[in-house]
Amino acid sequence: MILTVTANAAIDKRYVVEGFGVGNVNRVKSCVANAGGKGINVARVASIIGEKMTATGFLGGHAGKFISERVEARGLISDFVWCDGESRTCINIWDEVKNQQTEFLEPGFAVTQEDCDRLVAKFETLLPDCKVVAISGSVPKGADARLYKRLIRAAREMGKPVILDTSGKLLEECIVEGPTMIKPNIDEIRMLTGRPMNSRSALLEAAQELHDDGIEIVVISLGGDGSLISTADGVYDVKVPKIDAVNTVGCGDSMIAGFAVGMSRGYSIEDSIRLASAVSAANAMRLETGFFVKEDMEMLLPQIVVKKIR
Repeated sequence: MILTVTANAAIDKRYVVEGFGVGNVNRVKSCVANAGGKGINVARVASIIGEKMTATGFLGGHAGKFISERVEARGLISDFVWCDGESRTCINIWDEVKNQQTEFLEPGFAVTQEDCDRLVAKFETLLPDCKVVAISGSVPKGADARLYKRLIRAAREMGKPVILDTSGKLLEECIVEGPTMIKPNIDEIRMLTGRPMNSRSALLEAAQELHDDGIEIVVISLGGDGSLISTADGVYDVKVPKIDAVNTVGCGDSMIAGFAVGMSRGYSIEDSIRLASAVSAANAMRLETGFFVKEDMEMLLPQIVVKKIR
């Protein structure tokens, strides 16, 4: 089983419009609502690959019930901590005329220290039955880096690999706990190193530095330009095929899911990279966020170029 943590879950709504205009009345052509939040996306994608998944985190109110129901409808185990307040809604507007997306992300409710303690306690009861942990996204108001640090520490003490996918100050503060894997983008790697990072070689050097500091796998995602990866087995430059992207939201979560599945199944690092890269690209080929079709993944797998450079 793979365990995902989504501390700031949401209802994800995707509006498709023709010609979005600020200050105008915008007619929605179609609307889809789903359970969202980065960890839930990871769980959904990994379950499509074929893994048993448990999703935990914080939920509240009627929106929280909707999220939990949608999680269970996908065949995932929903085991969240329930809090006072209403889970947030995040809106993605896709303009078919401009081929442009706009997002509105609600902040969500605030949690208490007692809520955080309850999540840590639940997490510790779920750890023995899981092979891999993926902690994804932001923390809600009322929580800070101490929450994720406690979760990482608990998983490491039980010998479970931990993938941490967050950003900003939260990422910077939490990597001192030594998660197994992180996946910063270019902006985040610049923040972590304090350097401009304007070339692939500079980015690779930064990834190696983070690896040398105790992060077993450092994945720098470059979107359509692939990724750069530093591991104990070597340093890799990964290229992905050009595709007709429909929706790139959730591609990073899909990559995390691929790596989590690879860890859970004991794949080699190169096979894990191929799986994660193919699933991420396949996600971009479909409108639904955190979703892919196996046939797309299988078509993309042999086109992933994994070059070991050191």
